Amino acid sequence: MKDQKFLAEVVKDLGPKPRMLVVLFAQPREDWEAKFAQYQPEMKSRVPRGVTLHFELAFPDIFEEQIKRSDIVFIYGGDDHLVTYWLKQFDLPKIWEGQVVATSSAGSDVLAAHYWTCDWRQCMDGLGIVSIKFLGHFRSDYGSTDSRGPVDWDAGYAALAEYGDKNLPIHALEEGDFVVVEA
Repeated sequence: MKDQKFLAEVVKDLGPKPRMLVVLFAQPREDWEAKFAQYQPEMKSRVPRGVTLHFELAFPDIFEEQIKRSDIVFIYGGDDHLVTYWLKQFDLPKIWEGQVVATSSAGSDVLAAHYWTCDWRQCMDGLGIVSIKFLGHFRSDYGSTDSRGPVDWDAGYAALAEYGDKNLPIHALEEGDFVVVEA
């Protein structure tokens, strides 16, 4: 149900056939096509009735051209370092001006000013495109099978509160929750 609300927000006001650029830069390169094939039916089944999404898989060498053809740029999660590596090569947010940009997990981390990552269990700096602090997967069982033990979400939140610009709002989102930030 949360996925349906999220996608309804993403496609809102874009008409019946929005074009979505699927950015899997946070995943290992060898997984992009398989993940792309996996995500399409999931997304199609969750969009509002009467909306047909058209998908394109993002590639760094033609990323800017692809953005121009898209209504939505969806940056999926995965490895914070990988997505940062790829995205910092572009003039963001200028190149996607006018598009809806949606993110999940590490995709959200990289756009925030600061974030706490449950993968590394520490605070890091994002690209600062959105003036927030971000903590994804908050209070979930994410990492419960990790050899380091369960994630201490309250400690992560407290560390993020003290990290970087203390005046920025913290968005600690539980699984499936989302916030809309208007540019």
